Amino acid sequence: MNNPTTVGELEAIRRFDTCTLANAIERFKVRPRNEGFVTAEATCRFPDLPPVVGYAVTGRIQTYMPPMTGRCYYDHFDWWQYLMTTQAPRFVVLRDIDSRPGFGALFGEMHAHICRAMNCTAFLTNGAVRDLGAVEPLGFQLYSGSVSVSHAYAHIVDYGEPVEIGGLIINPGDILHGDRHGVLSVPRDVLADLPKVASQIRTEEAELVELTQRGSLSVEALAKKIEKFSERHLCR
Repeated sequence: MNNPTTVGELEAIRRFDTCTLANAIERFKVRPRNEGFVTAEATCRFPDLPPVVGYAVTGRIQTYMPPMTGRCYYDHFDWWQYLMTTQAPRFVVLRDIDSRPGFGALFGEMHAHICRAMNCTAFLTNGAVRDLGAVEPLGFQLYSGSVSVSHAYAHIVDYGEPVEIGGLIINPGDILHGDRHGVLSVPRDVLADLPKVASQIRTEEAELVELTQRGSLSVEALAKKIEKFSERHLCR
């Protein structure tokens, strides 16, 4: 696992939305712009909740067929022990490896209560979730490919290895940030500098908004402002 960061550093980036952070990360040119975030395979279930951030706790699940062990969908105690070895706050990531992902939902009200008590902030899966009405008041965020009425035969298959969801390869301990727009992976080597750059981007965007509210907007004035932004690497 990577070297731990501080709670203060995580809280500093939690103040921003994922789009602003994505723009800020682009300025450091540490990865291509078409990488580092989850695409269409998972949707935010509670868009009115504030941003969440945490260290990835990874695993794989199945829901369609009964587990070989015959154990209940929530009694995989070695999974819970592994989860607690990851630095808090924790962001649970479970890939559904069934041929029909999302047939059943492992994560619902009971898992939300347990994970919240274990200092987890969110759950991400390409499969399904359920009990939305009971989970949302807890302030616990869910990202999923679908919603299911039943947990069916949901169970943990394995854990502690990289998983891929929506084109993003997530390693245990990766820093994840999420809000209504989706989930973003935050590179550790730029984490400390992200709040400053994100704040700068907010200022630049406010300048452009102010320009549009002065009345009639000329192409010349817009071009001049965009040229200024280009000099600051916003449009490169």
